[in-house]
Amino acid sequence: MKWIKYISIGKAPKILGITPKTLRRWEQAQTIQSVRTPTGYRRYRADDIMRLLTQRQMGFGARCVIYARVSSSKQTRDGNLDRQRDRLREEAQKRGYDPVLVVAEQASGINDKRRGLWRVLHLAEKRGFDVLLIEYPDRLARFGYRYLVEYLRAFDVRVETAQDPPPASFEDELTRDLITILTVFSARLYGRRSQGFRKKITETIHEHHEKGGEQTFGNRRQDPDLAAP
Repeated sequence: MKWIKYISIGKAPKILGITPKTLRRWEQAQTIQSVRTPTGYRRYRADDIMRLLTQRQMGFGARCVIYARVSSSKQTRDGNLDRQRDRLREEAQKRGYDPVLVVAEQASGINDKRRGLWRVLHLAEKRGFDVLLIEYPDRLARFGYRYLVEYLRAFDVRVETAQDPPPASFEDELTRDLITILTVFSARLYGRRSQGFRKKITETIHEHHEKGGEQTFGNRRQDPDLAAP
């Protein structure tokens, strides 16, 4: 008869590099099963612990932070943010990750004061997770994405995307971000007078967008005053 070695709930998490809470969650998800001693203590088979340890070394069970973002309140009202978050949760489960934090926020991709993003960065500095899962790069940042990736890598955090191609509303969000950029700089230059500037820019961009992009911004041939080099 083969003798089976069991490991206590106090030692098993230490071997796997996780918390007892995570181990219980894995048990609820039937990732691992436990047995009870005659006195009621929970024990785990040693071979199951070693199996999970091997899987963790291959990425299974990594501590994961999910980050979802949309740019507008309309997208939030339409449920885009909720669906994006749910897709990321499903993807994390498929990859065998252990979500320790889920952040879903409405903010521009060029906003460097996003509370959710800063929460993620502060947790990374504490080495509180291993993987940051986003739907695609622009959800994390419109500009400076690679800087964020390298910064997170300094804390042993890797950034993974659930998908590569952007959604159909990609151009709409770029339009909003362009308006935001112009608004920020005009506000710094002209103060309150920039409100009228913002309105004109917004109307111009929306008009261009509705025409299907027949003209190209910055094309010198569209404006005689810009013909000279």
